[in-house]
Order: sequence, then structure tokens, then C-alpha cells
Amino acid sequence: MPCHRRRIAVNGRIIVLKISRGMGAAIGYGCLAAFLYLISLQLYRWFRDGEWTHFGMSDGMRVVLAHCGIKSGDTGWLADLAQWLDAPVDWLGLHKVFEVIPASLALFALSILGNSLFIYCRDRIDESTRHR
Repeated sequence: MPCHRRRIAVNGRIIVLKISRGMGAAIGYGCLAAFLYLISLQLYRWFRDGEWTHFGMSDGMRVVLAHCGIKSGDTGWLADLAQWLDAPVDWLGLHKVFEVIPASLALFALSILGNSLFIYCRDRIDESTRHR
């Protein structure tokens, strides 16, 4: 392969890695901020009322869908998801899992995955620039 084609391929790979690194950082740190906000809200309510407020994954998904303007009467796969969250007719076990698993745990797991993507891409970029 000629040298200029190899440079274009390497530059293209680095561009993809930089975009992925940015997405990983946005997901990782955004979910971490949402996790900290949710835990803080739950602690506030616990100190105020004396009872722990449970927010399941399905509650969080409903909030995100409503924030995006998706209603269960709309059409499309996101509207179907909103309908399923409100009144499931199949995948009942998965629906129960979404009800039981805390949204804070899901946000923390997404934060770890996003940060892992960020670190992986950063390391690959550093490795590519060292070998030049």
C-alpha cells in the first residue's frame, strides 16, 4: 500500500477514535452526573420524608421519552416503547426487571461503559501517535 493511502487510513482511524472518545466521554460523564443527581434527590427525599424513593429503570425511561416528546399514542418504535412501558403485553419478565432495577444502578453502569470507551479510544490514539 502506498504511503499516502496508509496515512489516510491511519488518519481516518484516528478521526473515528476521536469521535468515539468524545461520545464515550459524553455518555460516561453525562450518566455520572445524572447518577449523582438521582442519588442526591433520593437522599434529600429520604432525609425529608424518612422513606427511600425508588426510581426504576422503567421510570427513568418514561421520563426520557416524555422529555423527548414521545407519547404512547404516537407512532414509531419509541412510541411503541412508551406504550410497552405503560402497558406491557409481551416480554413481561423484562418489564419486571426494568421495574425492579434502580435507575441509579443503570446510570452508573452506563457511566462505567462510557468511560471505558473513552479510555480505550484515548489509549488507541496515543498508541497510534507513538508509532508514527
